[in-house]
Amino acid sequence: MKENLNGSIIYLFIFITLLITISSCSSIKDVKYFKDIPDSVQRVELAKLHYTDPVVQTDDILSVNIQTADPTATVALTQGNVQNSAVGSSSVGATGTQTIAGYLVDKNGMIELPVIGKIEVRGLTIEQARELIRSNAAKFYRDPTVNIRFANFRVNILGEVNKPGTYVLSNEKVTILDALGLAGDMTIYGKRDNVVLIRQDDNGNRMLVHLDLTSSKVLSSPYYYLRQNDYIYVEPSKTKLVASDAIQTRNIAIGTSVLSIVILLFTAIYNHK
Repeated sequence: MKENLNGSIIYLFIFITLLITISSCSSIKDVKYFKDIPDSVQRVELAKLHYTDPVVQTDDILSVNIQTADPTATVALTQGNVQNSAVGSSSVGATGTQTIAGYLVDKNGMIELPVIGKIEVRGLTIEQARELIRSNAAKFYRDPTVNIRFANFRVNILGEVNKPGTYVLSNEKVTILDALGLAGDMTIYGKRDNVVLIRQDDNGNRMLVHLDLTSSKVLSSPYYYLRQNDYIYVEPSKTKLVASDAIQTRNIAIGTSVLSIVILLFTAIYNHK
């Protein structure tokens, strides 16, 4: 009787050990980027990536600053930047509504500037739009200087990242790695080999692209640089479901341990008799 009981206790301890080991192993994740680059290689030559300037789209907000020789005219033109509401994110990733000063590109692709009037900028790069505005401003002012940029260049980052949200950027030359850095990087449960990029083209058509960040080839991908209003979705791995049950697994392990202690005490008392 005692031998059978002692044998049961041994099997119980083996079961608890296996349970804890399996639970620990299931939570270990491979979080390395660019796995195809050996650790011993100090320099890797990548294919040259051509950067294409983003073009102005409908509903973009452009910050336009026109300087002239007439201070009064300059003030009037600068104050023409109207306040627009846009979805934005703070430095800590909290999504909310921000007020952005600039000219909204209407459904016809036009912006309306004081005195100068309406100008169609849809489909133009920032450089092209700057030159077009400068040439139109030159009809009213002598030697105008024009500065223009996107005021609401934003990307949306969702899924298994530490700080999901919508981020308004001051620089339009942003990469997918830059965006993930803003979002605090992926969590250990994010699938680095299947990051989804959703992009809308100039005709309103949406495309869906899968990017593998475990491969250095992504650095040469035409989708490495982001465009305004891109969506990045980091898919959770299968072990996320296991991790969600971690508390339940822990409680089972604790309960089993308590039970084993009770059995040990009972066995010690029984053997003492």
